[in-house]
Amino acid sequence: MPALSKIARTERPIMDSNGISDLFAAIFSGTTGLIALVFYVLVVIGLWKVFAKAGYPGILAIIPIVNVVFLVKIAGMSGWLALLYLIPIVGFIFGIIVAVKLGERFGKGGLFSFFLLFVFPYIGYLILGFGESRYRRA
Repeated sequence: MPALSKIARTERPIMDSNGISDLFAAIFSGTTGLIALVFYVLVVIGLWKVFAKAGYPGILAIIPIVNVVFLVKIAGMSGWLALLYLIPIVGFIFGIIVAVKLGERFGKGGLFSFFLLFVFPYIGYLILGFGESRYRRA
């Protein structure tokens, strides 16, 4: 029995000096960070063109919080409503509403808007920005 307690005391999860497990560090660094950066760049490129089609400066797509405010404005709502993204469940539902309204402004249907603007925005914004669709103000 004493051998079992010695093993139990010596085997602990491997941690670095900050107490973060190696698995956590491996997931959120290196390759995963590069993949996230690639997706962010794809979304920014698509948003740049979407903003330009809507009459706003494309450079606003690079600034993280500002791009959400102007995306809500392009969808036809007040920019102040972007604060709804901060409320957990409301933000999720509001994201779907913004995606559908944005798709309507560019002449796209609800399925396109949900799947390609909400679920896979890195594809949908590129299609809106570089495609034939035109922005229509209400």
